[in-house]
Amino acid sequence: MGLIASAAEMRAIPRSTEFRNGGVSFWYRELGLPQRRAALPGDADYDVCIVGAGYTGLWTAYYLKKEQPDLRVAVLEREFAGFGASGRNGGWLSAEFAGSRERYAKAHGKGPMIALQRAMMATVDEVIAVAEAEGIDADIVKGGMRIVATNQAQKARLLEEIAYLQEWGYWPEDYYLLEPDHEPRLRVDGAVAEAFSPHAARIQPAKLVRGLAAAVEALGVDIFENTAVSELRPREGGRGPAAVTEHGTVRAEYVIRATEGFTAELNGYRRQWLPMNSSMIVTEPLSAEVWKRIGWEGQEVLGDAAHAYVYAQRTADGRIAIGGRGVPYRFASGHDTNGATQPQTIAELWRALSRLFPAAGETPVVHAWSGVLGVARDWCPTVHLDRTTGVGWAGGYVGSGVATSNLAGRTLRDLVLGRSTELVRLPWVGHQARDWEPEPLRWVGTHLVYGLYRGADRREASRSVDTSTLASLASRLAGR
Repeated sequence: MGLIASAAEMRAIPRSTEFRNGGVSFWYRELGLPQRRAALPGDADYDVCIVGAGYTGLWTAYYLKKEQPDLRVAVLEREFAGFGASGRNGGWLSAEFAGSRERYAKAHGKGPMIALQRAMMATVDEVIAVAEAEGIDADIVKGGMRIVATNQAQKARLLEEIAYLQEWGYWPEDYYLLEPDHEPRLRVDGAVAEAFSPHAARIQPAKLVRGLAAAVEALGVDIFENTAVSELRPREGGRGPAAVTEHGTVRAEYVIRATEGFTAELNGYRRQWLPMNSSMIVTEPLSAEVWKRIGWEGQEVLGDAAHAYVYAQRTADGRIAIGGRGVPYRFASGHDTNGATQPQTIAELWRALSRLFPAAGETPVVHAWSGVLGVARDWCPTVHLDRTTGVGWAGGYVGSGVATSNLAGRTLRDLVLGRSTELVRLPWVGHQARDWEPEPLRWVGTHLVYGLYRGADRREASRSVDTSTLASLASRLAGR
């Protein structure tokens, strides 16, 4: 019955004659898939070996080489630079930081957590500045972030969130409620309240990661693609840490794991970070008449206050790209095949698009895709370097990794170079969570949690003026 329903829903969606599902992402469809760099030629020795050529790995390499040009740095990548979430995300460069502020503060105090949030705000400008300095054209527009509430329960929750965040590092000018006649306008159907933060920018994510990889190479970093790492060996006895691949072993003083949603594929790491799936669709360019009805002249990134929330942007060429969780998790930490996503998820995202922007509901969808992001068991990001083993890592960004990965890269730079800086004293440094449950508990639990969140959204949309108890139950089960 589900397959039949999905097929019927797909027929209802206006799809372009050039519709594509997968192919990594629409962002790469715009650019064309890159020609792959050479694989690792054999055993090698470096000062720092980084596993994963996404934002985290590339930012770490960038800042290490900028700070110490004589450092020998290698980046190992199974596919090509930016193949994972870095080339598939929603293009939100924002100061949002995932994870429980209370959890970090319990170990380090409230002040350091506030410092971490302020560092995230500065990171948005840092990424923009580096892109400009390196000549990376990533369609960046710092138009801020709008979050809309479309029912009374969402409105109450949005007001609570504004008050809450203003206790944790957001000052009144950093996140606030918009007046109904705010300009420039963005007309979201059914909106009953909107909040705004200036600390966000729209980007084309694949352009950013492609340009960053080129900048890293120009600094003298060796990027080896088509090089799958199967094992990370810690420092032991007189033997230094190493990354083991089918093409050879890379020995280094430090090995950095920057694999985010693909971490479960490394030997010994299957239950450390859960690979959460997120999916997107993008329309054909909207007509001038439709844009006149919608507005969106400010180029803000847009999200909603639902539990199973969506995120969207107006692209540089006048499309709407919108994403959400879809099917959140595949059994045994599986992931999509080259970006393909399920018909049911495509239908859900199109319904969300049509609900928020009825004027765009007849604009054909031209592309759909998926990706995975890393989630720790306590939903808190982390960055760490174990000097005893020589192995470091960063990730678990829970979908807010575009800016967080930059902060992680600068922090890993300071950790590797042994510097005592404000960055290494931020409370996410060294944070660790327990492993995820074994299967099938991991699969059952994740789907139960997101099922409850969706049920809560349905209840709130139909009659509730308060946050549904289903959402509270879901959060408790998730350990958030």
